[in-house]
Amino acid sequence: MKIYDTVTDALQDLRERGFTRDFNLQFDTIQDAENATTLKPEDFDILETYRFEGDSNPEDEDIVYAVATKDGRKGVLMHGYGTYSEDISEDLIRKLGSR
Repeated sequence: MKIYDTVTDALQDLRERGFTRDFNLQFDTIQDAENATTLKPEDFDILETYRFEGDSNPEDEDIVYAVATKDGRKGVLMHGYGTYSEDISEDLIRKLGSR
């Protein structure tokens, strides 16, 4: 797995490697921003995970996931921990933590 200095570096490289879709985190699904389809945890796999801590506050953490769907779409999902963290279901927590 590669090591990136910044979130921007990770996103750029993943896009160059074909992870071109943007996925948004919902409570118990992720959503493909391009066509608004929702995906349950069993509909996608996490292929790579990259964690980044905030410079001024280590409790502010961003995670970038490389996602592949069962129907062949590849993209990225970002999730922030700390102050701006979203509420998500137990199933989605398990899925995101599986990699």
